[in-house]
Amino acid sequence: MQVKIFKPSKNTMQSGLAKTKQWQLEFVQHTARSPEPLMGWTQSGDTTNQVKLKFTSCDEAISYAQKMGWEWSVEKERKRKILPRNYGDNFKYVPFDE
Repeated sequence: MQVKIFKPSKNTMQSGLAKTKQWQLEFVQHTARSPEPLMGWTQSGDTTNQVKLKFTSCDEAISYAQKMGWEWSVEKERKRKILPRNYGDNFKYVPFDE
């Protein structure tokens, strides 16, 4: 089985950073998703894509995957770029380049 280890990003609908401090281990999906004929919901033959394990560090997740005998890959952690802004910047004159 293949798993990917990553640190989840911030929810775009909220400004808080909750649930972004832990590393997450997810199984790689092996079967394609398709619409179910009766209700039209999305179905998959693989139920392991519902399993999400959380760890406090990347090393813990890697050691767990090795202990279970899974092939693993780690996605790099993305850092947030915070650009300082002031209220006065909304009214600053910026000439157009011609």
